[in-house]
Amino acid sequence: MNKGARTEAGNLRWWQLSLLGVASTIGTGYFLGSALGIRLGGPAFLLSIILAATATFFVFDVLSRMTAEDPQKGSFRTYAKKAYGRWAGFSTGWMYWCSEVLIMGSQMTALAIFSRFWFPGVPMWIFASGYAVLGLFVIWIGNKGFDRLENVLAVIKVAAIVMFLIIATAALMGWLKGGSKLHVPGSINAFFPAGGIGMWSSLIFAFYAFGGIEVMGVMAIRLKNPKEAPKAGRVMILLLSIVYVLSIGMAVIMVAWNQFSTTKSPFVVALSSYHLPFIPHIFNAVLIIAGFSTMVASLYAVTTMLVTLSEDKDAPKLFSRKKFKRDTPIYALSLTAIGLIVSIVLSLLMPGKIYEYLTTGAGLMLLYNWFFILISAGRLIELTVWGKIKRYIGMLLIAAAVSGTALHPMSRPGLWISLGFIVVIGLVVLCMRSVWKKSGQGHVREADKPKFRPKPAR
Repeated sequence: MNKGARTEAGNLRWWQLSLLGVASTIGTGYFLGSALGIRLGGPAFLLSIILAATATFFVFDVLSRMTAEDPQKGSFRTYAKKAYGRWAGFSTGWMYWCSEVLIMGSQMTALAIFSRFWFPGVPMWIFASGYAVLGLFVIWIGNKGFDRLENVLAVIKVAAIVMFLIIATAALMGWLKGGSKLHVPGSINAFFPAGGIGMWSSLIFAFYAFGGIEVMGVMAIRLKNPKEAPKAGRVMILLLSIVYVLSIGMAVIMVAWNQFSTTKSPFVVALSSYHLPFIPHIFNAVLIIAGFSTMVASLYAVTTMLVTLSEDKDAPKLFSRKKFKRDTPIYALSLTAIGLIVSIVLSLLMPGKIYEYLTTGAGLMLLYNWFFILISAGRLIELTVWGKIKRYIGMLLIAAAVSGTALHPMSRPGLWISLGFIVVIGLVVLCMRSVWKKSGQGHVREADKPKFRPKPAR
């Protein structure tokens, strides 16, 4: 996700932005989080993916329009501030920081789970500690050398998916030895084995697989023509949707939905029953390499966001101070390290459940930000009737995903985690409002509102 933030201004074509979005979005939420969705909804998880893709498009559509009309470095955080005042920018910035902390913990836990594919007897917290130290070291030494490597890792991620699609196609055609009978759902009950409630509960994990589009709003200001941001988003989301539906659809046909495990990637499980002695190991190694790249990107994003919040006086000034020759934001990085330590301690205390809790909490925090993007758009841009309908549908789908987490004991703790973060942020906002009022920054000034041109009704 940090790739776009370090791209030179005005040098991206729309198709490059689409590919960057695909590469930065595909991560452990797809490679492992999809197993949680399949376990909850069965084959109906494919429908959850389509619904999540629809809402994702509606969110990016209004975000890209705001970016095209009024490019801002702070993207959705700046638009929230312009629409509703200082408290909104403060809240969305800290919600995003909290979501990235949870995402970071989720990715680190996923890497530990992938590593236990080879070493099942090693405690998860040991692997998590190793990846945390390595990730912090990469951020410490700087990202110039890692930028080129990230591009290679993005190619590896896409290559892994293509490899799975090719092997899965060969397996479904009967060209490979081994495997079991195909599990093509031939009835409504077979497609919805857990009923409508199961599919409803699985929505959050479908949304989580699309996490990252809000960063595309930041990337969009690097386009040669910012007006092409909506086109880039449409292509990106279409590509992601096709890849997700094809690969997960093949996986649930190759293996019965209730055979998937939350401790293994669904793609490794789908390949493991065939006589392919090396392929599952190669695929697992690729998942670790790809997952590590997204974890480092989250480390960078979480540290950078804290520095930006500090520079905007929405966080203590201490966090924007830089030390040493590399200009390392040592205090911001230290707080990030504390977040990693908390995740490691939780993986020690709850080794069997921590991934589900962190993934659900991270997905919910992202959705709270997406919801704020939609309500900010209602105040900042003129929407056609169809545009308003799409906005309300997006809100409804996000509300469905959030409420669905209360319906299953696996995702319910993540809901409480996310609400805990919201309560803390809300209490801080209440304490700060008097300070902002005195400085005249607690309300929306008319001069701060972007003068977006009304769009003609269609």
